[in-house]
Amino acid sequence: MPSAKEPRFRKIQSFQTDYAPTVITQYVSERSGMQVIVADRKGPKVNGYFTLATEIFDDSGAPHTLEHLVFMGSRTYQYKGLLDKLAGRAYSNTNAWTAVDHTAYTLESAGWEGFAQILAVYLEHVILPNITDDACVTEVHHIDGEGNDAGVVYSEMQALQYSSTELMDLRARRLLYPENIGFRYETGGMMEALRVLTPDRIREFHKSMYQPRNLAVVIVGEADHDNLLQILDDFEESIIDDVPPLNEKFKRPFVDSAQPPSLKESIVETVEFPEEDESTGEIVMAFFGPSCNDQIQITALNLLMTYLCGSSVSYIENIMVEKEELASSVSWWWDSRPNSVIWFQPTGVATEKLEFVYERLVSLLKEVVTKPLDMSYMGEIIRRERRQVKFQAEGSEHFYSSNIITDYLFGKRDGSTLAELQGLEEYDVLESWTDEQWREFLRQWISDANHVAVLGKPSMELATKLKETEEARVAKRKEELGPEGLEKLKQRLEEAKKNNDHVIPPEMLDKWKVPSPNSIHFIESATARSGKARGIGALDSPSQKIIDAAPQGKPLFVQFENVSTDFVHITVHVGTSETNVTYKPLLHLLTDNFFNTPVMRDGERIGFEDVVKQLEKDTISYQISGAGRIGDYESMVIQFQVEREKYESTIKWLRTLMFDNIFDPVRIKAAVVKALADIPEAKRDGRGMALEVDMAIHTVRESFPVAKRTLVKAVYLRRIKKLLEEEPDTVIGWFKELSRSLFTFQNIRVLVTADLAKLQNPVAAWDALSTAPGLDASKDILPITPPYSVLSDEGRSPGTYGAVVIPMTTLDSSYSVSTAAGLQSYNDPRLPAYLVALGYLETVEGPLWNAVRGNGLAYGVSFSREVDGGYIQYRVYRSPDASKAIDASRATVAKIASGEVPLDRHLIEGAISGIVMAVADEQATMATAAQQNFVVGVIRGLDAGWNRHILERVRDVTEDQIRAALTDVVLPVFEPGKSNVVVTCAPIMQENMEKTLQTMGYKTQIQPLSHFYDDYGIGGGENPEEDEEDEDDDSMAGGSQDGSGSDDDMED
Repeated sequence: MPSAKEPRFRKIQSFQTDYAPTVITQYVSERSGMQVIVADRKGPKVNGYFTLATEIFDDSGAPHTLEHLVFMGSRTYQYKGLLDKLAGRAYSNTNAWTAVDHTAYTLESAGWEGFAQILAVYLEHVILPNITDDACVTEVHHIDGEGNDAGVVYSEMQALQYSSTELMDLRARRLLYPENIGFRYETGGMMEALRVLTPDRIREFHKSMYQPRNLAVVIVGEADHDNLLQILDDFEESIIDDVPPLNEKFKRPFVDSAQPPSLKESIVETVEFPEEDESTGEIVMAFFGPSCNDQIQITALNLLMTYLCGSSVSYIENIMVEKEELASSVSWWWDSRPNSVIWFQPTGVATEKLEFVYERLVSLLKEVVTKPLDMSYMGEIIRRERRQVKFQAEGSEHFYSSNIITDYLFGKRDGSTLAELQGLEEYDVLESWTDEQWREFLRQWISDANHVAVLGKPSMELATKLKETEEARVAKRKEELGPEGLEKLKQRLEEAKKNNDHVIPPEMLDKWKVPSPNSIHFIESATARSGKARGIGALDSPSQKIIDAAPQGKPLFVQFENVSTDFVHITVHVGTSETNVTYKPLLHLLTDNFFNTPVMRDGERIGFEDVVKQLEKDTISYQISGAGRIGDYESMVIQFQVEREKYESTIKWLRTLMFDNIFDPVRIKAAVVKALADIPEAKRDGRGMALEVDMAIHTVRESFPVAKRTLVKAVYLRRIKKLLEEEPDTVIGWFKELSRSLFTFQNIRVLVTADLAKLQNPVAAWDALSTAPGLDASKDILPITPPYSVLSDEGRSPGTYGAVVIPMTTLDSSYSVSTAAGLQSYNDPRLPAYLVALGYLETVEGPLWNAVRGNGLAYGVSFSREVDGGYIQYRVYRSPDASKAIDASRATVAKIASGEVPLDRHLIEGAISGIVMAVADEQATMATAAQQNFVVGVIRGLDAGWNRHILERVRDVTEDQIRAALTDVVLPVFEPGKSNVVVTCAPIMQENMEKTLQTMGYKTQIQPLSHFYDDYGIGGGENPEEDEEDEDDDSMAGGSQDGSGSDDDMED
């Protein structure tokens, strides 16, 4: 029974933010010191972040291990998986992350009722976990019966430790911080440290850091405060005898610890990382910055870094990337700390020019303060960032949580620093700064400051050495252990698994009832249509009446979504079905240059820098990318987020960018150079390469995602680069033809999300676009390309190809993609059972979790969710041996499908809950709820109530239907002859992987990545590693007058 006493939580403060409809309330427990910070905002989801500051002075990985061990049971609930099964039934998900300075345990719930049900159980797992020796064996590290290292945490870090990012970041932190500073260490754990980490060391770390006074319960969503405080008060009552008293001495992590000394000199070091392709390296450069608690200084830092590196017209980016072509990008970020760290990262740098590019960056950072800044541009940056903050506060789930967590870690406990979230006065202050103030700030923290720099150099020799060293280490261990020792280790692992996997009594789970779906407050978006969008169906609603009453124009396809928002979201959907297949790889360059190209306006040529500056002045943000984010992988989307008064000017921008752009060979060449420089890094990604190869096998070349693969760019773009030098008019002609095939009246669908009652001229404003020369309003709208229609013969009937293993020197683990035939329609009668079946298998602490992750066979596994794609995929992520993970998965699914293992009622409830949660995710904010209506009605062609109907239908699925879906649709993805498998892995794993897949029945081949290159018939099929000297001399010589945009999914 709940306590009748008044909860012992004191309210520190409560305030509404000036820039968004959110109320922030801060409480503190006078009994334990626990802090509770709630950001109340409307929506279906309640997100919890249970955050602890976690400081450690070694690389043991103890903070990271707890992120996993906490979920293995607690004092009262001594069952592995109980927390996750409870969450799964209550429309909730649990997760966690470990950063250098904190660990956060997350609870995402659809509705307050489910969140409240789980909260106390979750917090007990955090504060009073069962950290058993058996749990440490499976979750942290063990040696299997074959003498190989495994364990969930170990496998995760094995995939990271020798990556370029990890090696460079760790070396930079070693140079920044002495040994008495916690920021110096790898909290994830180094492999050599994880191999010797003891359970007692983990328990010791937990005791020192996991105390209520070092815990913040951060909640974002619609919360019942009285209920919340009562739950927390009862929870504290239950643990008060098991935690240190509040008057016991406690040193606040990082804040009460030693602070890092300033750098006495600048330090530059070179770090090698394993890589077969030695053409391209990386650079990171770090400075100490102002305190994260100084809001004016930190905001000034954000603005200044945007001025330097924020876009293609920013000072550093414009010179180094656009004009001198020394890097593919210069990115930046900063770490929130009492002494923040400012990072610069030039990417895609030619290896032999690493030192030169570093020195060029240093010289530019010194040069920028020697002359006046462009204060007009700085003013626009300030005004735009203010707009972006307001926009993020309205639409981002994570805006408040990240700011609140940072304040808890380093801010003042009296709430004075948190209170600064109430307004945006810092922008008023900074708008008054003079040029000299900005330059003095820049001199203090960057231009005249010491720094550390790490040059990352790829090395095939190191890759070979690491492989040989690891093989020798494991071989020596096997010899030392012998058959008897290996057998003991195998038995110890089996014993640990058995002890970890005690069956949870059903009656224990039944103590918590499944919450009512009525407790979830879904966001409603009302649809209206104009022009050719009316062909989908007539609507009779207040929103439609607003659109019907507005002045009409050309019949462009426009769907409106009416939500309460201060902003306008514009999405323009553009299909690629009429694009010549030979030109489809050019789409990457077209999107890269779309916002970063000269244009003609009013008969005058406007350079790309002025285009970007004017776009930034008129918008909050803009991007162009593939339309996968709205469920259509064969199309593109152009998106703008703007203030309401900029609606019509944004439409005019769309016309200019689509029809009045200038295809400039200089700009295109700059985009090609940047894209080529990024290819070596993309080819280091084992997961990405496995997916690319899978696409090459199962999808036709006409498919947009296939055409923009890295393995296409690697050869196609080299040919384009040569043609630009030899026949530039030919390439320009291709781009013009490409553009004409895309921007046609019948190929454009528009989504406008806004408060329609406040939007001026919503329909006729689109005539600025639809009256462009050459657009024919009489043509019927082109159909959306069905995803299953782009499958190749092998994609429609997988199984002939078999398995392919691709060794990659950059990997220390393995990734796999298995593909079989799947559903082709959202109207397939098997869909409800199929969704429940997949949810059942994937449930946290469910069948596949226990079979794979629980046995240390992989960090994660998942099924694809492209319901109408005509295929099903099973993906293994970060595995010490993907083939074993696949085999264990097959056996698990087969036993459930056959009835040998009965279905678990609670896991079925969890699977249904997961489907509800997925719907809540799709409608988490006003903008996403509106977008989902467009996806359902326009992209998928479904009825408006489809989501509601599917939620009703999944509740009626029977056990026989689940087993039938497993047998007919899911199980074939594990069967030779019905599925194909792509594996990317470390070279050391190649031989065993091949043997295991062959034993499973797959016809198996070994291929290099280059086997899957495709030049799309333009004669670029030569080895892309040839002529490297010519390529480097040409691409890094500089001389470009203009630059170009950024990535394919370009976000300004």
